[in-house]
Amino acid sequence: MELVTSGEMRAIDASAIEEIGIPQEALMENAGRAVAEEARRFAETAGKGADFGWLILAGKGNNGGDGLVCARHLRDMGFRVAVLYAEPPERMQGAAALQRDIASRLGIPARVYALSDTGADAANAGWFAGFDGLIDALLGTGSAGEPRAPYASLIEAAVQSGLPVVAVDIPSGLNADTGAVAKASIRAKVTVALAYAKRGLHQHPGAGRAGEVVVRPIGIPADAAERAGVHTYLLNAESLKAKLGLSVPLPRKEDSHKGTYGHVLVAAGSALMSGAGLLSARAALRAGSGLVSWAQPAAAAPGLRGFAPEIMLRAVPDEGAGEWRLVKPERLAEAAAGVDALVVGPGMGRWDGDGAWLRNLLERVAAPVLVDADALNMIADAGAQPGVWPRREAPTVITPHPGEMARLAGMTVSEAQRDRIGLAREYAARHGVTVVLKGARTVVASPDGRAFVNTTGNSGMATGGSGDALAGIVGSLLGQGLNALEAAAYGAYWHGLAGDRAAASRPQAASLIAGDIIEAL
Repeated sequence: MELVTSGEMRAIDASAIEEIGIPQEALMENAGRAVAEEARRFAETAGKGADFGWLILAGKGNNGGDGLVCARHLRDMGFRVAVLYAEPPERMQGAAALQRDIASRLGIPARVYALSDTGADAANAGWFAGFDGLIDALLGTGSAGEPRAPYASLIEAAVQSGLPVVAVDIPSGLNADTGAVAKASIRAKVTVALAYAKRGLHQHPGAGRAGEVVVRPIGIPADAAERAGVHTYLLNAESLKAKLGLSVPLPRKEDSHKGTYGHVLVAAGSALMSGAGLLSARAALRAGSGLVSWAQPAAAAPGLRGFAPEIMLRAVPDEGAGEWRLVKPERLAEAAAGVDALVVGPGMGRWDGDGAWLRNLLERVAAPVLVDADALNMIADAGAQPGVWPRREAPTVITPHPGEMARLAGMTVSEAQRDRIGLAREYAARHGVTVVLKGARTVVASPDGRAFVNTTGNSGMATGGSGDALAGIVGSLLGQGLNALEAAAYGAYWHGLAGDRAAASRPQAASLIAGDIIEAL
């Protein structure tokens, strides 16, 4: 369930070899066998069994050594195998060189990739034609940036072959830490992650190149990542239970009443965007809140009566204008007195001085607060320095999409997307807030350094109002007594799970709307 960086994996490997005394050769043997077993499973699924021919693409490093072990085990399983070295095998060292010699003595067919002046030559193309699948053992987790010759050309030739690929640890050309993808990169059907999944396998665009990710042990102790200080995890039912002590679904007491499950105040929506507030409030109800109030400027409140009879309207004085800009923050803070959580921002709109307005509100509210949408842009426009966020005793959760996160961090969207885990974790720690960085593979980061990468959700959830629903869900969980990280992680997981349920019930995911997500909670 842990996600590691390349540096963390190197430290874990070094500890296993140098401190525990596990020979590197043993780890490589286990790794190659694990890849061979997954390759066999793939071939059997393809319906060809031992008739499947595997071409192992081997680099000069330890990744290539893993591939050579895989070749040996695949041959023992009855498959046709051959090795295509990216570089002359004499350049291999250490454990990889040992596997090179073993493969040679066993007579496993091998040749060195030939690179002509114009790239891959006809002989190379013919070599690919004799096989049914490729084992990508070219570049490991230590590689970064654009692959150099001859690797770039060999990767391009592999892609052009159209053959399915099983990748060793990580597809070549994919950044193990961020998920960034080089121009020359492998698109795998299966990636066999060795010991631990690498962060880049679960962050886009890398996640789209990894195919099915299978984590296989290779002899490194199960608690090695924890002992190495790794605090990034996949967000699923298993990690919710193991790392946060939360069951899916959350238990509810038989002997309870509406006060048991908290009172949430949703300050959201405006004349032009009333639906944002309604969606957040409805989501809070569906997420289990005992009571949900929807705060609105007093002049706007009468027009919203009856939209959802279960939601209580709370009119806040506004000088008769029906606009948030004329609602004094202290009046909204008074409305929030006694509630268990406040959701602020969705569909509120913007006005001059709104950053100071929001800061004033946050300083006055004693309950946990979830800040979303327009309220996040108020903070961003007020400046990215740490002092913008008041240090509150009660927790603050923020739920930015990539554009909002970029504005908060003072960077472009592409820069913000470059390392989502790193950015969310750094921002959470610097500002003392819990971050839910939305998008494909939502990242949840806590000020204490823990981070989770969500596994639920689908492209149909890229629809207006989906984020408003998430704000209501997380706000509801805060009101029910979960701490900030628990509410954010469970809320992100549950939101995606509901989206998956809703999409499964429709002819196509594209027809999903935010209301479907709420009804699927």
